[in-house]
Amino acid sequence: MNRRGFLRAIGFGAAALVVPQALLGADKPADRVNFVFILTDDLGWADLGCYGSTFYETPNLDKLAAAGMRFTDAYAACPVCSPTRASIMAGKYPARIGLTNWLSGRIRKKLIGAPYIKQLPLEEVTLAEALKAGGYKTGFVGKWHLGGQPYWPEHQGFDVNVAGCQAGSPMGGYFAPWGNPRMKDGPKGQYLTDRLTDEGLKFIDTNRDRPFLLYQSYHTVHTPIQGKKKLIAKYAAKAAKLKSPKDKPDLPEADFKARQVQNHATYAAMVESMDSNIGRILAKLDELKLADRTVVIFMSDNGGLSTSRGGRAPTSNVPLRAGKGWVYEGGIREPMIVKWPGVTKPGSTCGEPVISTDFYPTMLEMASLELRPKQHVDGVSMVPLLKGGKSLQRKAIFWHYPHYSPQGGRPACAVRAGKFKLLEFFEDNHWELYDLKDDIGEKNDLAAKMPAKAGELKKMLHDWLKAVGAKMPTPNPQYKKR
Repeated sequence: MNRRGFLRAIGFGAAALVVPQALLGADKPADRVNFVFILTDDLGWADLGCYGSTFYETPNLDKLAAAGMRFTDAYAACPVCSPTRASIMAGKYPARIGLTNWLSGRIRKKLIGAPYIKQLPLEEVTLAEALKAGGYKTGFVGKWHLGGQPYWPEHQGFDVNVAGCQAGSPMGGYFAPWGNPRMKDGPKGQYLTDRLTDEGLKFIDTNRDRPFLLYQSYHTVHTPIQGKKKLIAKYAAKAAKLKSPKDKPDLPEADFKARQVQNHATYAAMVESMDSNIGRILAKLDELKLADRTVVIFMSDNGGLSTSRGGRAPTSNVPLRAGKGWVYEGGIREPMIVKWPGVTKPGSTCGEPVISTDFYPTMLEMASLELRPKQHVDGVSMVPLLKGGKSLQRKAIFWHYPHYSPQGGRPACAVRAGKFKLLEFFEDNHWELYDLKDDIGEKNDLAAKMPAKAGELKKMLHDWLKAVGAKMPTPNPQYKKR
């Protein structure tokens, strides 16, 4: 641990290391926008009404999309949670950070997954630290999963941390008691999503008179799949009126099956609870007359859980292929909504590819703070898009997932440049090439038909892997072929 990391570990954050922006002539802190950044866990691209779902009910998020900008081609930096969360905090690709898998991942098959670190390094100047140095009060509520002590949110730039610890799943399930070391238990049976919202509302109320960042990180809809009984009954009745699931049988994805229909009553109940609680946050902003100067951002950390061995996955990402744990679109393309009052055109849609590394420079620019290009080296500000622009000055976006996932995903990397996406799978080094404009479901592999394009993207991908120092999987000497 270097001097910077040591200082953070003992409680001296970025504000002690960086000259506050107010001293450099920026806008007065009181004039800056607030941020409510809402991150959900395992929510699929097709899981909201405004993204096409007819089974799940999300009126509050649909209303948010109608008031802001909805992104159709927004991506998580990884098909599993921890790396994407690190990419948001650091503005860097997971491969550059060295955190490429969820913290407890260790599946071995033909290959041994690449080595990776188990925490977000304290040496990274996080988005929270950058905003804090610029005069913001920073609060974290919910799932962290970026390392145990001393790597918790309070050591990474957050003034307030409620529930953020090393755990990936909700401790004890969704109903109290939880046994979370960073949050007191509520009354027995209290629903976790409700409680986390209560804590977020307290933070907003306390900091209403100064610029703030509330990072509201829900565990929903991560397993265990648990919802409120009344809502489960509601969606069970709704599912009973649908056509039989046999009309849309699960499809094979390697030796797993991908769910093709949304009709899981308990999952739907979880989605509604999430949406209702987001509605509470939006109502609080209205109540305190903060809505007109608060940026609201909504996104998921990876694709929906749609693949399983026994066909028990809770959601479907159709028309996207596969889901969580895969570098196909279902694993990395996310629902994303941004409302920037007075800037984003209400009800607008953006089809430009963006990725989770982009939040860091975007939010600094929104806050009238200087960018930190040596930190958020892989992020590109989305401000031009939010102001109505059509494109960003970027050639491509990349993924590197050199691991097996519990959902069936295999070690792979990928690049998207324009409408084309190339995937390379490390077990046998085969390529797949797709035209996402005409084939969003990645059904028609063009690698053999377009070798020149595949070769162009492969070189781009390999050059990037080398540039970021990506670690690679290795052969497993104990692997026995079936």
